Amino acid sequence: MQIPCLNEEETLPLVLTSIPKQIPGIDEIEILVVDDGSTDRTIEVARAHGVTHFVRHTRNMGLARSFRDGVDYALRHGADIVVNTDGDNQYPQESITDLVQPLLRGEADIAIGDRQTATIAHFSGFKKLMQRFGSSVVNRAAGTKLPDAASGFRAYSRAALYRLNVVTQFSYCMETIIQAGNKRLRIASVPITTNPKTRESRLFSSIWQHMGKSAQAIGRSYIMYRPNTVFLTLGLVFLIAALVPMIRFLVLMIAGTAGGHVQSLIFGVAMLVVSLLSFALLVIADLQRTNRVLLEETLERLKEVQYGRIAEGPKDLALAADVPPGSALSCAQLPMIAGLPLSGQQRND
Repeated sequence: MQIPCLNEEETLPLVLTSIPKQIPGIDEIEILVVDDGSTDRTIEVARAHGVTHFVRHTRNMGLARSFRDGVDYALRHGADIVVNTDGDNQYPQESITDLVQPLLRGEADIAIGDRQTATIAHFSGFKKLMQRFGSSVVNRAAGTKLPDAASGFRAYSRAALYRLNVVTQFSYCMETIIQAGNKRLRIASVPITTNPKTRESRLFSSIWQHMGKSAQAIGRSYIMYRPNTVFLTLGLVFLIAALVPMIRFLVLMIAGTAGGHVQSLIFGVAMLVVSLLSFALLVIADLQRTNRVLLEETLERLKEVQYGRIAEGPKDLALAADVPPGSALSCAQLPMIAGLPLSGQQRND
């Protein structure tokens, strides 16, 4: 179980004491706390509750980096499933048992908790609307049908984490869904409830900042995985915008009255240039996409070599469907790592 924390000494005990000690089908459950530059007693509180596995950042690195470093620690120590939760006790940890079931049954590679945001009392009407809109945009980019794409309560199989690469600096939530959807990983949605609000979000200062950064992450991921859709659409739109005024000018020229309409020709030429640039970007983006696919396949093999030495066997390299019941559970990023016994080492960045 992986728990990213930033000054969570007050709420962390609520999280740690409610994490299930046993889950049917799981051999071992371990907890990993990712300390993202906390200045309070987060680490001391975690140790007092029996946590022995830590990843520590000497300064705040952000949620995406915390997730990535936690996953690295989990995989290096043989975790077969990584469960991510939050240190503010937003999610009911008892639901971890339900969350991992699609993975244990071989039905999914990733499971995401559906907070059923329409029923959350402290969410404003505007925030609920934006959550639905954001999820629909992500689903369109990923080719999925998830009701709560922004939920951070997730379970990942080892094989799925081999194939995912977090590059954003803001939040991994949207990016990993778009990656997983375009890589044809199976994603399940598990209905959950939420606990009462304990504090304001530290990930963003306002809903507008969150929307702006989320839109940036979604746009980047969409262009990475579907450049043909983006640049082909832009190219065709600008081509039509170029042809209309140019054809109009041609008709007027044939009629002998084009003298006063040169602006149509200028506008048409400008749109034609933009259209040609869009098609040129399409070719470049498609070549880069091919390059990225090859690089990601190479990186996946490197991960298998790097992490596979710790827990050898077909289950480590198989998708969730091939992971037999009884495999170890690892929860990273709301730390819970399960697999081979962990060494308790710490990492400082």
